[in-house]
Amino acid sequence: MSDTENNNDRMSMAELLDSYGPESKSSVRIGDKIHGKIISIGKESLFVDTGSKMDGVVDIAELVEDGGELPYKVGDSIDLYVVAIRHGEIILSRALTGVGGIEQLKDAYREHLPIEGRVTETCKGGFNVEVVKRRAFCPVSQIDTIYVETPADYVGKSFRFLITEFSEGGKNIVLSRRTLLEKEQEEARQAFIATLEVGNVCTGRVSRIMPYGAFVKISAGTEGMVHISEMSWSRLGTPEEVLHVGDEITVKIVGIEETGGSARKISLSMKQVGADPWSTVAERYKYGDKITGTAVRCMDYGVFVEIEPGIEGLVHISEMSYKKRVAKAQDMVKVGDRVEVMVKEIDPAARRISLSMKDAEGDPWIGISEKYRVGQKIEGIIEKKEKFGYFVTLEPGITGLLPKSKIARHHDPASLEKKQVSESISVIIESIDKDQRKVTLAPGDALGEDDWKTFSGGARQTVSSLGEKLQKALQKKK
Repeated sequence: MSDTENNNDRMSMAELLDSYGPESKSSVRIGDKIHGKIISIGKESLFVDTGSKMDGVVDIAELVEDGGELPYKVGDSIDLYVVAIRHGEIILSRALTGVGGIEQLKDAYREHLPIEGRVTETCKGGFNVEVVKRRAFCPVSQIDTIYVETPADYVGKSFRFLITEFSEGGKNIVLSRRTLLEKEQEEARQAFIATLEVGNVCTGRVSRIMPYGAFVKISAGTEGMVHISEMSWSRLGTPEEVLHVGDEITVKIVGIEETGGSARKISLSMKQVGADPWSTVAERYKYGDKITGTAVRCMDYGVFVEIEPGIEGLVHISEMSYKKRVAKAQDMVKVGDRVEVMVKEIDPAARRISLSMKDAEGDPWIGISEKYRVGQKIEGIIEKKEKFGYFVTLEPGITGLLPKSKIARHHDPASLEKKQVSESISVIIESIDKDQRKVTLAPGDALGEDDWKTFSGGARQTVSSLGEKLQKALQKKK
């Protein structure tokens, strides 16, 4: 064997021995938190890949559940803490337990290593906790991350704590569970945030509601905000119309903004979890469709009607009624009313639909020639009186004009002039212009040409007869 080969063998052996030497401990320190995969499970111990040159080992007894079952199998990942390094092994633990002495407590304090303790009783300002056969104190503010209403609920339970104060040779030990919980929550939050991407869909729980939106807890220590405009494709007045604190909802991440350090502003959307209804609106509606919708906004120029969540159309004031003159939309409908509409025009790109209430109701002028004829006598209602005549309603949507000149031909014009708006009146249809939507009327008992001749002739005959009689009377006196 050559000198070169001997040197190579010696180097390989040196490297192999070095892997078990003191240097191998440099990558792992007491107090480190290890996240590793289980590589083997023995009778009493479980072995974990620590990511270093040495495997970690933890007692199975520390991991079993109340029923005695081990909730792990080979290949599972587990979080543990380094509590010691000896004999070529890294000793792992979920936390320091009741076995050990004062030196372990010192190590736990110095290395910020969790230690397991049992709350034995409440005391002034907090709790007495037994840790490693010693009495420690945990302030009530440090037992949890939430406000403690009933301290007695914690008595008799075991938790993991961090030692925040260690003095007088172990006679004064102060603990904090809250510090440990917040640390774990922050680690979990950072790990969760690292996986977040715009477009991700997740579930969360509503934690707070503000006038402008709702805050949603999507992970421990991680909140996002759903703006009111992102809650529904429909217009909302307040978030409470669709959400309440405690509701579990599905949201889509629509924005992640760095706000300094590890903080991030997460924008969420409820409505974008589903498809935009405008993208397929032309598939569901077409010109002439009759739909029932809800009036959601009334303006002077018309009313916006929601025909499905997120889809609103405008009924212009000119499309509100054939049967009456509408000065403003509020005269016809109010917010919340259910109304029948007809689709007039659809423009998905502009997110606009034109609707008509009057076309949905039907045009009363259609078939008017079959309903009315010239010369027909009919009862109407005086709708309006003008200097040039009266507007008379024959039926809703059909109004005719009774001109002043026609009223003068009535045998008693004064009686017609005394009639008031909303009173009935007898009229005769003189002409119908369907294209111009005009009906001309005459009084129902107006005098015709023959009537005028008869009336005039009779008057002349009466005057003549009186004259003859008067003349004869005068002759007799002579």
